[in-house]
Amino acid sequence: MHEKIQNEIPAAMRKKDQVRLTTLRGVLAAFTNESVALKRTPKDKLSDEEAIAVIRRLVKQRKDSIEQFKKGGRQDLVNNEEAELKVLEEFLPAQMSEEKIREIVLRKLNELKNGSTSSPQVGQFMGAVMKETKDQADGTLVKKIVEEILS
Repeated sequence: MHEKIQNEIPAAMRKKDQVRLTTLRGVLAAFTNESVALKRTPKDKLSDEEAIAVIRRLVKQRKDSIEQFKKGGRQDLVNNEEAELKVLEEFLPAQMSEEKIREIVLRKLNELKNGSTSSPQVGQFMGAVMKETKDQADGTLVKKIVEEILS
């Protein structure tokens, strides 16, 4: 993953795609920061799992920024963050569909109830569902579906 992103930078430079170039450079900087935080040298490469975790964090930051900029009425900044978000999402594994998540939630609910009439604790249930979906589902979407089904 690390090499793939490094190899994308010259292509972005040739195409003069400033948003892509800036985003990719930001990702590499985040990789370096993560490497240092893990007590390695800045030149060390992250594993694919570590790199994906960093990219997920960057995606979450972009989504939070978009929400804040919308509240502040800054459409210019919203557009920039959305463009960067698209670039970042290219490097993440495909996400589950809402139907697939709903299917998993219902199956887990049946497993956890196991004959009991009471609903499981939301936090405990969310943990079980997130474990099942691993890195293939957006936590916000899972939470929305879980709350919808449990209510």
